[in-house]
Amino acid sequence: MVDDREDNLLSIETILAPAGYTFVKALSGREALKVLLNEFDFALILMDVKMPNLNGFETASLIYQREKLRHIPIIFITANNYGEEHMFKGYMTGAVDYIYKPINPDLLRAKVSVFIDLYKKNHRLLAQEQKLVAINKNLELEIHERKVSEEKVKELNHKLLENIERLESANRDLDRFAFMASHDLQEPLRKMLMFSDRLGHKYKDVLDEEGKMFISRIQHAGERMQALIKDILLFSKTSIEKPTFVDTDLNGILTDVLVEMEHIIHEKNVRIESEKLPNLSINPVLIRPLFHNLISNAIKYAKKNVPPVVKIYSEFSAGQNGVDQNEVKSKYCRIYVEDNGIGFDQKYSEQIFGMFKRLHLHSEFEGTGIGLALCKKIVEEHHGFITARSKINEGSIFIISLPMQQPAGQMSAPITQLH
Repeated sequence: MVDDREDNLLSIETILAPAGYTFVKALSGREALKVLLNEFDFALILMDVKMPNLNGFETASLIYQREKLRHIPIIFITANNYGEEHMFKGYMTGAVDYIYKPINPDLLRAKVSVFIDLYKKNHRLLAQEQKLVAINKNLELEIHERKVSEEKVKELNHKLLENIERLESANRDLDRFAFMASHDLQEPLRKMLMFSDRLGHKYKDVLDEEGKMFISRIQHAGERMQALIKDILLFSKTSIEKPTFVDTDLNGILTDVLVEMEHIIHEKNVRIESEKLPNLSINPVLIRPLFHNLISNAIKYAKKNVPPVVKIYSEFSAGQNGVDQNEVKSKYCRIYVEDNGIGFDQKYSEQIFGMFKRLHLHSEFEGTGIGLALCKKIVEEHHGFITARSKINEGSIFIISLPMQQPAGQMSAPITQLH
C-alpha cells in the first residue's frame, strides 16, 4: 500500500485486515521502490495517484521498468476523476484498475480478493509443476538403478505412467485456463481498440504529433495483443479438442491459404513454387493454420532486398516404427516448406518450436512467439512430427512428417476440396 497519508493507509488496512492479508506500507513512491527491490514477493500494489515528488503514475512507470516487478498488478486509488484521458494515462503505465475515494469497502475487498486469488492459483500451478518434474526425475533415476530387476522396472514404469497422466492432466487444466482467460480478454481489448480508433479520428485535427503517436502505439500494442490472444485460443483449443481426420486434398487447402495471403505475397514480391501434394488423412481446420504459419514465417524472415522464394513439395517414406510392411499406417508423407531467407543456427532447431521462443527481438520482426509451437502441436495431434534444417543466411527447410493413414476410429467421410 502506497500513500503519503498514514490515515489513508490505516483506513485501507482496516478494511482488508479481516481477510488475513500481510501488508507492507510505504509513504512515498521512492520508499515503495526501495521495498519492492529489497524485500517481498507481492500479490498486489494499491497506490495513491496524487503524492509529492513521485506521483502514482511516475512510480508505476519506474516499477514496471524492472523485469522482476512487471508481474505485480497495480490498482490506483484516487480522489479525483479527470476523465478518460487521465484513466488512459494510468493504464498506459501498466495499471489494471482504478478505485475512487471515498473508498467503497465492499468494492475494495472484492477487487483485492480477485487478484489475491489469481496470485495463489499461479503459485499452486507452479508448485505442482515443480513437484511433478521432481517426481519424474526421481523415477527416471530409480529405473536406471534398478533396471536389473524386471518386476521392479514394471512397478516403476507403472508409477511413471501415473505421473505422466497427472502431468498431462495438469497441462490440460493449464490449457483450459489459458483458453478461458484469453477468451475473456477479447471483449475489453476490442473496446480499447475501438475507443482509441474513435479518439484518433475524432480529435485528429486537435492532437499534436506526439498525441497521434501515443494513440498509434496503443492501437499497435492492442493489435499485437489481439494476435497473441488469437494464437493462444487456437493453441488451447487444439490441446483440448481431439481432431477428426478426413481424407483431404492438400492442394485445395494450400490454394485457399495462398488466396488469403495474396495481399502480402504481392506486396513482398514473393514467388511461390509448389508441386502437387497428395491426399492425406488430416483435420483440414488444423492444417490450414499450419500452412499459413510456415509460409508467413518464410516471408517474414526474408533477406533484405532479396525477393522471397518459398518452395512447397512432398515425398513418401516408410516410418521407423512400423513393423508390418503391409500396414499403410507405417508410412509417412513428408511435406517440405523451403525458403531463401535469413535462416538460423541449426543448434536452435528444437528450441524454435517452444512456446514464446523467439530468436529475434520484437523490434526486428513482429510476431507472438506461438506460431511454431502451434505448428508442432498441430502435427503431433496428427500423430506426426516436424523438424527444421537451416544455416544462417542460407534459408530454412521445415519438414512436416504426417502418417498416410490415421486411426480408423477418428476418420470421417472423405472430401477432396475445401471452399
